Amino acid sequence: MEVPKQWFKDWFNSPYYHLLYSNRDEREASSFIDKLVEYLHPAPGALMLDVACGKGRHAKYLADKGFNVTGIDLSEESIAAARKLENEHLSFFQHDMRLPFRINYFDVVFNFFTSFGYFETRHENDNALRTLANSMKPGGRLVLDYLNSPYVAAHLVENEVKELDHVVFDIHREMEGSKFLKKIHILDKKQLLRATFTESVSAFRRKDFEEMFALQGLRITDVFGDYHFNIFDEEHSPRLILIAQKPLG
Repeated sequence: MEVPKQWFKDWFNSPYYHLLYSNRDEREASSFIDKLVEYLHPAPGALMLDVACGKGRHAKYLADKGFNVTGIDLSEESIAAARKLENEHLSFFQHDMRLPFRINYFDVVFNFFTSFGYFETRHENDNALRTLANSMKPGGRLVLDYLNSPYVAAHLVENEVKELDHVVFDIHREMEGSKFLKKIHILDKKQLLRATFTESVSAFRRKDFEEMFALQGLRITDVFGDYHFNIFDEEHSPRLILIAQKPLG
């Protein structure tokens, strides 16, 4: 399956991307964030960064809890939507996560819902993780929520068809080498047009993240296997949720 370079730039700015993923479970996401706040117990008004924040719903949820939240995302369309939510405790910036952003600034950094591993090379993914690590104050904490690659590979739904608002999504998934690929053929019945996009996400495993985190000087303090904070099991857990801390010195 051929994957265009920088595939995420066009796809994440497409209205079809937002339509396809519009049915994500917001209650589950809110419950997960509640559990994270209870677990992390950040100070009132703590500085938080939501990396790959999309349209900012989860950043707003954190800001509504009294934290000072910044969201960054590569998608100009997503950030334009997110900026409508801005207030004195919430701000958004269009930014490439592979590039530095506010060094030694944040108390907590979040990367939710497999918003990592998009890039073509390991070096680029290392650069993205370096941005997350460097943006934290010493003693700051990182939450990186990723798919559990062995579980996803074992439960891969190869073909699926969805229709949403007169748009048909014909989806084909496969694992090619060390990446999960998803080719999405789109038929827009109203606009009478067709389009095709391909997603590519690295099939990182726990040991890969352990190496990448160590390279950035981050210490993994906990690993959970789902949004209910059950213990991670490589065979049975749907998620790989890593909690890490930046050393004080």
